Amino acid sequence: MNPIPSTPLVELRHLTFGYGQRTILNNVSLSIPRGKVTALMGASGGGKTTVLRLIGGQQRAQQGEVLFDGQDVGRLDAKGLYTARRRMGMLFQFGALFTDLSVFDNVAFPLREHTDLPEALVRDVVLMKLNAVGLRGARDLMPSEISGGMARRVALARAIALDPDLIMYDEPFAGLDPISLGTAARLIRQLNDALGITSIVVSHDLEETFHIADKVIILANGGIAAQGTPDEVRHSDDPLVRQFVNALPDGPVAFHYPAATVAQDFGGPQP
Repeated sequence: MNPIPSTPLVELRHLTFGYGQRTILNNVSLSIPRGKVTALMGASGGGKTTVLRLIGGQQRAQQGEVLFDGQDVGRLDAKGLYTARRRMGMLFQFGALFTDLSVFDNVAFPLREHTDLPEALVRDVVLMKLNAVGLRGARDLMPSEISGGMARRVALARAIALDPDLIMYDEPFAGLDPISLGTAARLIRQLNDALGITSIVVSHDLEETFHIADKVIILANGGIAAQGTPDEVRHSDDPLVRQFVNALPDGPVAFHYPAATVAQDFGGPQP
C-alpha cells in the first residue's frame, strides 16, 4: 500500500467570505489532513456548511484560496471544477435521496451519470456499496419504504459510489435515533479507514463526533476558536469553546437576543 502523502488534501488560506454585508469567514486558514476524519463544529451560523460549499465550488472565496489537492477551487474553469467534484462525495442533511428512484437506482445514479460502465458492472458496484452500509437486501425498496437512518446509509452508499478521495458530511446525525446515530457514526469511521479516504464531518452532535474524529475545528465569530485532537479541544481554556463543549447557556454566545432593557420595555408607557 502506498503511504498517504503528508500534504493536506484541503487547505483554506487566508479566506474571507460573506453574504451581502455579513462576513461569515474572516481571514480563515485551516487544513484537512489526508486519510483522517476532521470535524467542523461550532454554533449555528458559524460558517461550517459554507466551508463545504467553498470546497465544492458552489461558492467562491471573496479573498484568499481554497485548495483541493493543491488546486485553487476558486480558479478552476467549469471542466476543472467538474473533474475535481468527481473526486468528492457529499452526504446531505437527511440524505436527499431521489424519491421516485429505488434504493438501487439512487446509488447507481452517479455511476450512470458520470461513467460509461456497462450495466452489469454498475450492478456489481451498487451491490458492493450497499453491502458496505448493510443494505444490500433493501436494494428494491423505495425511499418512502425505509427509515430515516436507512435513508442516510443509502445516501452514504451513493456518496462512495465513485470511490471519491473526499467525503463531506453535512449534519449526518440530525434527526436520528440513538441506534441509527451510532450506526452512522461507526460507518463514517469504518469507511474512512477501509477506503483510505478523507472525511469532513459538520455536526452538532458532540459525543459521537468527538468519538470518531481525528481532528476537531471549532468555528466561531468568523474565525477558528480552537482546533486539535478531540481531547485537546475538550480541555480548551477558550470561554466560547468551553461554552460549546459543555452546552452552557451563559457565555460568549448570549442566550438573549440584543434588546432594550427590561425597565424600558416593561416600565414605560403602554401603547
